[in-house]
Amino acid sequence: MNIALPAELPRLSPRAPESHKGTFGTALLIGGSVGMTGAIILAGRAALRGGAGLVRVGVPARCVSVVASGEPSYLTIPLPEDRSGRISLSARRVIERQLGTATAVAVGPGLGRSDGLDALVWWLYEVCPKPLVVDADGLNALAARKGLLGRAPVPAGPRIITPHPGEFDRLVGRGKLPPEERFALQRELVQTFQAVVVLKGHRTRVSDGDKLYVNPTGNPGMATGGSGDVLTGLIVALLCQGLQPFESAVLGVFLHGLSGDLAAEELGQESLTASDLVDYLPRAFRAYRQALASQEKGGS
Repeated sequence: MNIALPAELPRLSPRAPESHKGTFGTALLIGGSVGMTGAIILAGRAALRGGAGLVRVGVPARCVSVVASGEPSYLTIPLPEDRSGRISLSARRVIERQLGTATAVAVGPGLGRSDGLDALVWWLYEVCPKPLVVDADGLNALAARKGLLGRAPVPAGPRIITPHPGEFDRLVGRGKLPPEERFALQRELVQTFQAVVVLKGHRTRVSDGDKLYVNPTGNPGMATGGSGDVLTGLIVALLCQGLQPFESAVLGVFLHGLSGDLAAEELGQESLTASDLVDYLPRAFRAYRQALASQEKGGS
């Protein structure tokens, strides 16, 4: 597929011959629960396909064997759990130790909901010194605590939040909004959570309050469970490779959508699954690299 790159699309540097896994960072992904292990597996696989040098996946202890069987290339971290098989608030100590070696962190895929998880996500949002991506039930946790306390957490490091329209509405707290109102409020949400906001959907919009990127890739076949988990893992991988938060979000949504377009071209939109998005990421990266080379050749 010949593709045209948007002028504002970030350039991911080519890999030097002397590179090693440490060159491309360590991704730490926190999520999963009994019955929702697939989400964190997808995010972990996407972080690997997205180029992170090392991927660690923190999940409830009883979910470790299932998550480990989903991909042999990431490491699993057993976390303390509650009676329902969700990560418990007592996991803070284990997570805190892991933050020291992480380059970038994500929380949310398959997390589930509990009062303890709401407190855990709020704590992580406030104290994590590394870039943090929050998705899925991580966003619902932020929305619930914000409503209770009347404020958003003040982050210690860079943040990216990736709400779909329903999650966006819960974060704003003004009921169900029409699309044009979400667009108008996106910058307000950036300021409230001091984060890059990725408003997912048709023509996904990425804003840091100053810059706005509207993504041209993607198709309706990507409206399937797990698609957002793949995006979370991909953005974390790009952060691990040295891109800034806004750049990581912009390139992440572009490659994510391109992967979906490449998959739909061969498989059709109706049969697309989130696993296909991971599987087609290598082709998306290759098309991106070829388009970059073509641009550079044309400009020389």
